Amino acid sequence: MMTYQKKTGLGKGLSALLDDTEVVENKRQQISNEGSSLGTISHINISQVEVNPFQPRTEFEAEALKELSDSIKLQGLIQPITVRRAGQNSYQLISGERRLRASKLAGLTQIPAYIRTANDQQMLEMALIENIQRENLNAIEVALSFQRMIEECSLKQEELGDRVSKSRSTVTNYLRLLRLPPSIQASIRDNEISMGHARALISVEDVDKQLYIHREIIDKGLSVRKVEELVREIQKPGNKVKATKKPANMSFQFQKIQDDLASKFGTRVKLKVQDKGTGAIEIPFMSEDDLNRILEMLDW
Repeated sequence: MMTYQKKTGLGKGLSALLDDTEVVENKRQQISNEGSSLGTISHINISQVEVNPFQPRTEFEAEALKELSDSIKLQGLIQPITVRRAGQNSYQLISGERRLRASKLAGLTQIPAYIRTANDQQMLEMALIENIQRENLNAIEVALSFQRMIEECSLKQEELGDRVSKSRSTVTNYLRLLRLPPSIQASIRDNEISMGHARALISVEDVDKQLYIHREIIDKGLSVRKVEELVREIQKPGNKVKATKKPANMSFQFQKIQDDLASKFGTRVKLKVQDKGTGAIEIPFMSEDDLNRILEMLDW
């Protein structure tokens, strides 16, 4: 016989979505091998658990999984996963994929689980909310999760804010990250720049300037305060750079080449293509140092 206590503080959004039989605090739960009623904890076979197809997190750090696996070997899995029935002897994961993976690494054959009922939209909402609130997602993963909730769950930003216990302005700032160039989004994802750096970049509307400032952050290790100062300086009248317009007749193939070159050089590249297949590549630079950087990349 083991005693489990319901965790609190998961946020009103998740609590409202689960909406199952209330688990009373400090009440001793009887763990059965199969067929437990909703709201109680059951031990189910790990081999019977299918991964949630709506899982927003796609990467799990190997070292962190190993640490959790070692902890599970010593103390067992303290926090159950959440699943729904997919068949007579199968379950689909709603939340807790990191715990499931670590339990497999630890060699467990059974795992404690809450068994819930949920349709696909509820599955997606619960998985997204649990990850946003309880996993160490990077800012881009959070932004993508927010976007999925808005698009796939038909939520307005105010409703999304209520679900995840965040203000509308916070939700908006995360969503604006997805409007940044791919190379900057990758830097946020890979923790090369912080959310503070990203907020400063969001305030710059010109893509050329965004890419230039981003390169300065990476090359010089600029602090958030320094980036904010640079943004103010570069946005002064006279420093404005006209945005490059995309040719209306540019094919997808040439547009992809142009985007790839922009990511490589850290500045907006303009690809001029003529009807006869001839053309030119234009690589703008923001300063003499920026020009030297580009020349070095070209082995000049």
